[in-house]
Amino acid sequence: MTSDSRPEIVIRDEDWYGRDLSGRRFEHHAFIDTDWTEVGTEGTVFDHCSFAGVRFNASRHTAAAFTNCTFRHCVFFDTHFTDCKLVGSVFQQCTHTLFRVTRGDWSFTALPGADLREAVFDGVRMREADLTGARLERATVTGTDLSGATLRGARLTGADLRGSDLTSLDPLTVELAGARIGPEQAVVIATALGLDVT
Repeated sequence: MTSDSRPEIVIRDEDWYGRDLSGRRFEHHAFIDTDWTEVGTEGTVFDHCSFAGVRFNASRHTAAAFTNCTFRHCVFFDTHFTDCKLVGSVFQQCTHTLFRVTRGDWSFTALPGADLREAVFDGVRMREADLTGARLERATVTGTDLSGATLRGARLTGADLRGSDLTSLDPLTVELAGARIGPEQAVVIATALGLDVT
């Protein structure tokens, strides 16, 4: 049952390989152990849906909305999201390999502890996202709005953070060795450390 007690439509153990779901709308659907390999969702809307054990391998999502959705034990291999809206969605124990997000609104998403090593987030709005303990080693997080985001315990070793809003980052609670930042971001971090930048 979803948060507003509406019953879910359950889709279980189905092979949706290569389906084009563009322009469709799904509300209160539960997708369980479903193969979404090479699925396309241009302009598709998923609202209050849940995904458990879904394989999103090589799927492409463009201008789609996954709002207030839950993803549990899903596999995102070579998965691309472009100009998508995932506001309020939660990711739990998913795998993200060759994962790429370009633009779009991922505000208030929850990715605590997510393994996002070498993932790409370019020009994404991630205001107040929960990235507590996320693994972002060697990730590309460029031009991304992380204002209000929770980053405590995040591993950003070797990450490219240039052009992103780091005002919520506490350098004493994250791993930053080798991360790439710009001059303005260096001032933000130095100020957070209590240094007087003149």
